[in-house]
Amino acid sequence: MRIVIAPQEYKGTLTAPEAAAAIAEGVRRILPTAELTIIPLADGGPGTVDAIVHAAGGSVRRARVHGPMLTPVDAAWGLLDNGTAVIEMAAAAGLLLVPETDCDPRIASTYGVGELVLAALDAGCTEIIVGLGGSATNDGGAGMAQALGARLLDTDGRELPPGGAALARLHTIDVSGLDSRLAGLNVLGATDVRNPLCGPEGASLVYGPQKGASPQVAQKLDAALRHYAEVIERDLGIAVAEVPGAGAAGGLGAGLIAFLHASIRPGIDVIAEAVHLPERIRGADLVLTGEGRLDGQTAFGKTVAGVARIASAEEIPVIVVPGSLGEGWESVRPLFAAVEPASGEGEATERLATAVEQALRTWTT
Repeated sequence: MRIVIAPQEYKGTLTAPEAAAAIAEGVRRILPTAELTIIPLADGGPGTVDAIVHAAGGSVRRARVHGPMLTPVDAAWGLLDNGTAVIEMAAAAGLLLVPETDCDPRIASTYGVGELVLAALDAGCTEIIVGLGGSATNDGGAGMAQALGARLLDTDGRELPPGGAALARLHTIDVSGLDSRLAGLNVLGATDVRNPLCGPEGASLVYGPQKGASPQVAQKLDAALRHYAEVIERDLGIAVAEVPGAGAAGGLGAGLIAFLHASIRPGIDVIAEAVHLPERIRGADLVLTGEGRLDGQTAFGKTVAGVARIASAEEIPVIVVPGSLGEGWESVRPLFAAVEPASGEGEATERLATAVEQALRTWTT
C-alpha cells in the first residue's frame, strides 16, 4: 500500500514537516509496511519556502532586511535548483515579527519584501514565487515598490513615509527609477485568499483588525488604499482595486500586480505545481492531509481542499486530520473520505499521531 502524506502547518503548534512526521508515525502504528510519500505543503503563508525547497530541491538563503516596523530582521528565502526564487512576505513583513503591543498597520511597511526581491535579482533569478500570507502590513505593497526604486510622492513632491495611512496623501507615482532588472522578471503571487484591495471584503476591513486596527483606523486605511488604487490606475494604467487576491497580505497582491506585473494564483495551485503534487499522488492508495483548523473557509483556496481536489481527479480517497473543527466544517465534509480531528490533551505530535492511528483503524475495517 502506498500512502501520500501531504499536510500544511498546524498554525502555532507544528510546522508542515513536523506534522508530516507525526502523521507518518501514526500510519506506521497501523500499517508498518506501507510505502510513504511525504510532501509537506503550504498555501503561500509561513512554511512556503521550506515546503517548496524540500520538495523541488534547492537551498535556503538569508538576507538582512527591514522588518515591518523597519527594524533589521534576518529573512529566509529559497533558491531552487532551477534558478527560481521563493519568498515569503511574512519573513520580512510578517505579523509574528512584531510584538503585539507594537503592531500598527498604519505605519507597518513591506520595504523588506522589496529587499528580498533585490536579493533574488542579485542571485540572478528571473522568476520569483512570492507567498502572500501572515502580514503585519496594510500598505498595498508601497514599501516594496519604494525599496525597488519607485517614488511615491505627495503634493509637494516629497517621498511618502512608510505605511498604509500615508497613502491617503499620495499624489504621484514615479517608476522611472525602478530597478531595470525587473523588466525581465516573472513574478507569481501565491495566496489562499481572494479578497479585493478595497471595500467590505478588502484588505483593511477584513484583516486590519487582526493587525491591531480599530474600526475607525480600518476605515481610514481602506480609504487610503482606494486612493492608492486610483493613482496607480491613473499613473501606471493598471486597475488593481477589484482584482481577486489583490487584497492579500495587506494589499501586497495589488503592489505585485502594479509594480512587478505579477499574476496572482491560489497558493495551493502554485505549491502543487512546484512540488509536482499531482504526479506524486498518482497511483497512491490513500492521501492523508491536515491543517490547524477545518472550517467553512477551508473550501476557499485552502491547502487541504486543494489536496482533496487533486486526489479526487485520480479517484484516490483523502483522510483529513485537522487540529480542530471550526464553524461550518460540515460544509467541506463531502471532500474527504474521513475527518478525524487531533483534539484532546497532550503534546501536539502525539495527538496528531493518535488521531491518524484512529482514522486508519476505522478506514481499514
